[in-house]
Amino acid sequence: MARPKAKELTARELEIMHVFWERSGTESTTELTVAEVRDALEQAGRELAYTTVATLVRILVEKSFLKQTNDERPFLYCSIRSFDDVSGSMLGDMIQKVFGGSREKLLLRLLEERQLSPRELEKIKEILQEKS
Repeated sequence: MARPKAKELTARELEIMHVFWERSGTESTTELTVAEVRDALEQAGRELAYTTVATLVRILVEKSFLKQTNDERPFLYCSIRSFDDVSGSMLGDMIQKVFGGSREKLLLRLLEERQLSPRELEKIKEILQEKS
């Protein structure tokens, strides 16, 4: 029996999504070809074969993270899900799986991980004051 398709993003799929999110900026529907995605990855120091990128884009379409926007070659794709949506979902899953749903444990672990800069500490204070 075939294993059900994973809804989570792999590291490579996430790399592809970052290209779309970075190119979108304030636009919500930046359209890119597979070649443009591959070129953007290469500029960032990540060399992948065109066929690998095409396969990853196809998988992201199947998982409903991207959609194809035209019917003629070269095919154009755009992101369906925003960075905020995906990162929030992934973070929520990680908090549940790793920290048993405890945001407090996550924050404590983050703070124990390394020394915060004064700027980071001030930003955290600001966020906590806003949330209070």
